[in-house]
Amino acid sequence: MDQPSEIQHPVFLDRTAAPHIVTLTLMAGLAAMNMNIFLPSLPGMARYFQTDYALMQLAVSGYLGVTAVLQVVIGPLSDRYGRRPVMLGCILIFLVASLGCLLAPSAESFLLFRMFSGTVVGGMILSRAIVRDMVPPDRAASMLGYVTMGMALVPMVSPMIGGVLDELFGWHSIFVVLIGAGLGLLWLVRADLGETNRHRSTGFAAQFRAYPELVRSQRFWGYSLTIAFTSGAFFALLGGGPYVARTVYGLGVGMVGVYMGTIAIGYMFGNFVSGRLSMRVGIDRMLLAGAIVAVISMILALLLYGSGLRHPLAFFAPVALLGVGNGLAMPNGNAGLVSVRPHLAGSASGLGGLLMVGGGAALSALAGALLGPESGAWPLLIVMLTSTVFGVITALHVRHVARRRGALGSGAS
Repeated sequence: MDQPSEIQHPVFLDRTAAPHIVTLTLMAGLAAMNMNIFLPSLPGMARYFQTDYALMQLAVSGYLGVTAVLQVVIGPLSDRYGRRPVMLGCILIFLVASLGCLLAPSAESFLLFRMFSGTVVGGMILSRAIVRDMVPPDRAASMLGYVTMGMALVPMVSPMIGGVLDELFGWHSIFVVLIGAGLGLLWLVRADLGETNRHRSTGFAAQFRAYPELVRSQRFWGYSLTIAFTSGAFFALLGGGPYVARTVYGLGVGMVGVYMGTIAIGYMFGNFVSGRLSMRVGIDRMLLAGAIVAVISMILALLLYGSGLRHPLAFFAPVALLGVGNGLAMPNGNAGLVSVRPHLAGSASGLGGLLMVGGGAALSALAGALLGPESGAWPLLIVMLTSTVFGVITALHVRHVARRRGALGSGAS
């Protein structure tokens, strides 16, 4: 059971064959788009609803919290009932919730519908589980590298698209576009996504009884924590990067977005390298390489900042290298955690996602809280370095377990 039976080669828009990589990328991409396309509109939305900006920011922080919880619900549901029906259900709820956001008469009702729209995160969870249903671990890492490389484009362009839509047509137009994208994805999933879960759990009781088997796995925690710590530096950057860019480097709003985009460029490059090398090198080595690159990036950033350089590139060039490290670690770590117990791939994907998003949200809040007018960028850089160091430690633990117990898929935890 540790190795999936090979599913027929992908044929686009054929449900009887494996889903196409384009479908998996768009499933994950819509979740990323829903997260950040409306960010430039938050101040205007606060004025529209005549409420405080702090309340409207719950559309970000509250949404992150809801999606963290949803990840441990959607994964097990897909293990029990299959990937296809759960994904279709997630999209349908997202469409209804997005319509509610569009028509909301108050900030409170908008936020309620916004939380329900978080079901679209199923695209991120299930794309990982579907890939693992289809192919063995090393091939899964390669496929996930290409999926996440395509998905990385979305956070780069979505806020720009949202800003243009807001300026031309008002913030409501953003949710019209989201509804249109959701309808398109619904059609695509119905046409292309056949069921890939060939080993469904017999019931929730049996599934939850199997959870300790997953939780006791040293490999599962190694992969999950390496992802959480390595990506934690990125989440910390989201929490403190804009503040540092504005107060330390004096960048305007537009340039903040440009420089913050450097990590996405590095991330795409790392994903591309993962797609090319993971099958040849192995996921454990690629995971460790990504964690080491992330640490090097943060050491470089600290050295440049400590030397007194105050050009924005002295900060954001190492951030691009951090993106490369994330791009190497994430696909391989995700392939590993869903391969520890393939019959619990959805559950593993969800629990791993909870650790990543929940830990990332905490680090983001910590970085934001530590920064102040007199602190400069030091608190942010220290938080980011500390997170990446722990990522290397947990990646080394994965290699240690592999040396003691054999390669992933050999039956050892």
